[in-house]
Amino acid sequence: MSEAAPRLEPDAIAWPPTWPRVLDAEFGPPSAGEYRATPEDFQVAEVLDFVPEGEGEHLWLNIEKRDLTTAMAVRELARLCEVSPRDVGYSGMKDRVAVTRQWLSVQLPGRGAPAGLNEALAERGIRVLAEARHPRKLKRGVHRANRFRLRITGAAAQDPAFEARWAQLVERGVANYFGPQRFGPDGRNLPRARSLLARGWRKRDDRDGMLLSAARSFLFNELLAGRVHDGSWNRLLAGEVAILDGTASQFRAEAPDAELDARAARLDLHPSGILWGIGDSVADKEALVREARLPERYPALCAGLEQAGVRLARRSLRLRLGEPCLTRGENALWLAFSLPRGAFATAVLRELIAHPTL
Repeated sequence: MSEAAPRLEPDAIAWPPTWPRVLDAEFGPPSAGEYRATPEDFQVAEVLDFVPEGEGEHLWLNIEKRDLTTAMAVRELARLCEVSPRDVGYSGMKDRVAVTRQWLSVQLPGRGAPAGLNEALAERGIRVLAEARHPRKLKRGVHRANRFRLRITGAAAQDPAFEARWAQLVERGVANYFGPQRFGPDGRNLPRARSLLARGWRKRDDRDGMLLSAARSFLFNELLAGRVHDGSWNRLLAGEVAILDGTASQFRAEAPDAELDARAARLDLHPSGILWGIGDSVADKEALVREARLPERYPALCAGLEQAGVRLARRSLRLRLGEPCLTRGENALWLAFSLPRGAFATAVLRELIAHPTL
């Protein structure tokens, strides 16, 4: 970005947001609940579409970590292997207060893993479940899905309406909000992003793009909130860009169509929203009108993202729960489901329980 880019007046943004839930119109607000009293209450397993080839200069480790961020695990593996953290690859960032399983890769050309590596990792809360060699570094975003197993306690777990709420999510899908993790503790990433974009984004101020991501995620959630509010979050509008479930395939629905509506009702395809950036939206008609409201409401965020060179993209407005399961334990409920990469389990939980972090 040019140093001469004009300074923008930051948009006014209220926090915390009041993005509406889908189920409140039918059931009212959910009861209070707890979902992460211990790391074991929040379990995540990364799902890849492939396996390492068995040879190559990169050692791939399938790990289980407890009460650690992915970044912490990366730094620990790099330290023990005496390499730079840049030589360690991972596909997705996983929660800290959780028990999570994911793959990491570390570049070790011409040499094996250090003696006692697995034991040293175990002492730091990282258990190696499997290992293999592969020719290439593990890249961001290559996993297909995440499988969750979550324990719910508190009043919500005893609420007779809980199972009805869950059944509706299974049948109708979930509003695909970005979760609170994207915005940092107390939403602090968003004012930082707002300030940085107003004065002109520079990579040295946001090396991993976290603040750009926070700004785009906020704009998407605002768009989705409007669609939830008017009831169009799960149906195709005229000119809607539909996304096929489980794929990146997209097409534009020019006009209302009974067959497409039926497929949307079956969760075969979903309406989509814009992730703001440079480029022309392929949406049209009514769907494009909804997207055009974002730069009217948040001109500085939208212009700042464009000046930063972010490319326009799209994201499904709705999620289908994969392999959903609800079981009752003693004074608790266990939920199990899978979500595509980039989706947040907290988007599911906010429909089911009331909690300060949701």
